[in-house]
Amino acid sequence: MAIKRFTTKRSATTRRGVKVPASVESTDLIPDEAPEIELSFEGRKVKLTNLQKLFWPEEGLRKGDLLRYYVDVSPVLLPHLEARAMVMKRYPNGAAGPFFFQKRAPVPRPEWIETCPIEHTNSGVIDFPIVRDLATLLWIVNLGCIDLNPWYARCRDVHKPDYLHFDLDPVPGADFEKVRQTALLVHQALDALKIPNFAKTTGSRGIHVYVPIVRGPDQKEVWTFAKSFAQGLEHLHPELVTAEYRIAKRPKGRVLVDYNQNAWGRTLASVYSVRPKPSAPVSTPITWTEIEDGIEIEDFRMDNVPARIEKMGDLWKPLLESSGRVKLERFLSSSKE
Repeated sequence: MAIKRFTTKRSATTRRGVKVPASVESTDLIPDEAPEIELSFEGRKVKLTNLQKLFWPEEGLRKGDLLRYYVDVSPVLLPHLEARAMVMKRYPNGAAGPFFFQKRAPVPRPEWIETCPIEHTNSGVIDFPIVRDLATLLWIVNLGCIDLNPWYARCRDVHKPDYLHFDLDPVPGADFEKVRQTALLVHQALDALKIPNFAKTTGSRGIHVYVPIVRGPDQKEVWTFAKSFAQGLEHLHPELVTAEYRIAKRPKGRVLVDYNQNAWGRTLASVYSVRPKPSAPVSTPITWTEIEDGIEIEDFRMDNVPARIEKMGDLWKPLLESSGRVKLERFLSSSKE
């Protein structure tokens, strides 16, 4: 599977402290045949290793291809990771191999890796890495992180998210057509409340719907609203939707509107994340028209998403803006248990 190279036409900028790289060819940084390479970004040295290791053997995709993909999409990806703790999910032997989660930034690590200290009840303070620039992004991916799993709140106040989301996941017996139908129901219900909402494929089995909110309500309040919304949708469409948290109780053939991913410490794969699945699918922003037209998960892959970005830009750019965010407080009194 050939990877289409994407060269961004924007110049180097710094956006809210995030260093966005200038136009660059990924093959110039990471040559196709290099077994390993050391890169330097303004004095920050990053050693990339095992570049020829097959991460998707059936597709012939190597670790180097994964790193080059992230170079290609970094101009649109990096702002979405700004100031957020990153939970590392490491696949040292590729997509089909075993994985493990790592929250604490590894030691030793480069001194320029920034961290976000978050206190956990049972684990004390955990220093999560923060991805602010291309050097840190490549360092994270080189550790075997195929997908990226950032927090929903910024490090300056990890108890106050700036968006909420719904993970639409098919229960056994439901196909992706039902996921699309459910996504449109979520979209229509949020639109009726005049709540902005944006969709992306999960890159796995479902669709994510995100809502940008004005930072203020704490994590539990955001979770409570999401739960009330999901349960209300289930009440209106019980033949299609379930909000049942207990796996054994979920009715077959329904689509779970998972509100519980808004709970403390939960993460979802970031926008533009490659997923450890066959054909290297990517969690990709999509339009509601595309959902109506019948898109499939496998339509968006590591080999074609960079060209899509070059053509369409970042469809999730509105989630980066301060304007257009909903004040969730006006809905909270009716959603509290």
